[in-house]
Parts: sequence; C-alpha cells; structure tokens
Amino acid sequence: MGTTLITGGAGFIGSNFVELLFERFPHDERIVVLDVFTYASNPENIPLYVRESPRFTLLRGDIRDTQVVSEVMATVDRVVHFAAESHVTRSILQDRPFFDVDVMGTQTIAAAVADNLDRIQRFVHISTSEVYGSARYAPMDEEHPLEPCTPYAAAKAGADRLVHAYRKTYGMNTIIIRPFNNYGPKQHPEKVVPRFVTAALEGKPLLVHGDGKMTRDWIYVTDTCEAVYRALVAPSWAHAVGEVINVGTGIDTSVLTIAEMILDILGKPLSLIRHVAPRPGQVDRHVASTEKARRILLDWQAEVRLYEGLRRTVSWYKEHPEWWENIEDHVIEITDQKRRLSGSF
Repeated sequence: MGTTLITGGAGFIGSNFVELLFERFPHDERIVVLDVFTYASNPENIPLYVRESPRFTLLRGDIRDTQVVSEVMATVDRVVHFAAESHVTRSILQDRPFFDVDVMGTQTIAAAVADNLDRIQRFVHISTSEVYGSARYAPMDEEHPLEPCTPYAAAKAGADRLVHAYRKTYGMNTIIIRPFNNYGPKQHPEKVVPRFVTAALEGKPLLVHGDGKMTRDWIYVTDTCEAVYRALVAPSWAHAVGEVINVGTGIDTSVLTIAEMILDILGKPLSLIRHVAPRPGQVDRHVASTEKARRILLDWQAEVRLYEGLRRTVSWYKEHPEWWENIEDHVIEITDQKRRLSGSF
C-alpha cells in the first residue's frame, strides 16, 4: 500500500490527473490532494465518486505553509507537484504572487521531500514549456535555452531549476515534466481555448491578440495526464531520474486557427473574431520535440488530434454551462501597457 500526494489536485490538469490515477491505481493505493482552492480550482472538479472514496483525502492548505506541508509529506511516498499560479496575463499585471507561489511554494514542497528521502521515492514536478520563451529552433528539445518572456514564465523557470538544484544537493529522485499548451474540460475561462469557447457559445467576440499568427503546441489534457502517470509509475524509473521531459504533440497551430476551428465546430461566423493589441512578452512559437518522451515514458505519444480535442472541449463547456457561467471577470485585458485590470482578481 502506498500514498501519492498531488498538489493543486483541484485545478485543471490536477483534477484530470486525480481522476486518471484513481482509475489506474490498485484499490489499496491512497491519493491525497493538497489545494488552497484559488479562483482557478474547485473541489467539485474532482468527481464525487473519488471524493467519497475512503482511498481519497482532500486537504485545503497552502503549499507555502511549512507546517502543513511537513505534516502531509510525513504520510506519503510519492509526490506530483502541479500547484502553481499559471496565468500569463495576470502575472504581467501583478507579478509578486507568481514568485511567492511558484518559487517559494515549490521550495517548501522540495524541502519537505528532501526531509523524507527515506520514504519518498518519486517526485514529479510539473513545469511548463513557457520557460523556453520563443523557439530558437524547432522542434524545441529539452536542451533549448531557458529564455522566459513573462513573470509567470520566469517564476516557473525558477521553480524548475530549484527542483533540479535540490536533486543535485540532496539526491532527490525527481523528474521534471514540461507540458506544452494544455486544453480540455474544466479549464478556467481565463485561458485562451475555454475563453474562445465560452465567448462563442454566448455569441460574444473572440479576442485575438495581434494578428493571431503566434503558434503553440496544443495538447489535450488527458494526453498530458497519461504522460505524467507514466513518469510516476515507470518501471525504468532509475533511467528517468533527474530527466527533464517535454510533453507535447510535435505540431504547432496558430491562435487564430484555434479560434477559427472553434467557430467551425459551433457553426458560428468568423466575424466573431476581433483582433486586439498584442500582449507584452508574447511568445512567437512553441513546438515540442517528442523524442525524449517516447524514449523514456514507455513509448508515450499524444493520441488526441487537435480538432477532435477541441470538439470534445466545446462539447463539455456546452453541456456544463453551470460550471462556467457564474465565473465573473475572467477576461483580463492589458490597455496601453498599463498595469490595469478589466475585472478583479
């Protein structure tokens, strides 16, 4: 019998991962979620049958709270660290929380893991492709220079390298996963795909920064969860320890094309697309090299094609209006490069 701690498990990717882990793990394996329940997370993101299971424990707590983290870490033997502030535009408007949570929160988690090395054998840290900045070459492999372009990206780069340093110092068994642009059910409408979907469902404009030609590697959330699961349970863990692994599709698509595809799925006119000022710190291109993921994560590769993933995503938001209609002020705009919010945090 073992216990896995998942930080940020009530958020978008975290809650999807909890669901997968619950289905895959043997019935004597326990899952503990530690989440502070910010505006972007919700305990109801975790299915009721999971929440009601004796195998599952949901704890409300801050990853920066050393006492809480120490108490939890003394009861687990695997850790998957999703918890983070993760919205680029918010980080441009108010950057301090991103360094507080993403860097210092990760330091608290990593230090607690280091204090329990006799028991905690696997620590999977979820980083982000944003640490790379714009592609110097494509596809972007794990050796690509780290050139973050926004406070969020810089904070995640700091956390990423902090985990690397703790491994070197304390001999922690870590794997760092760098997912590219995730989308799918239960993603907060501040992010571009659900923002486009919910706007289109309401007949509102789809706001595209600049010309919309910047490209991203879009990966459906269940594919990311599968990769993280394989990292956590890989029998060849010894060969993966200390590795950094990209998780993407190897295909990049423009933001403008994403907007057009969503409108096509919903049968809405392209006239709903409205171009607005470019966002500061914009990344021009992201596209993952998938070779290392295939080699280390048991031949893992993304399975869900983009149009199908968008179709599933649109269907989920269309069928769950009660989940997103009451989320207020989820569109944040930057006007004249000033630190001003359209809405509130």
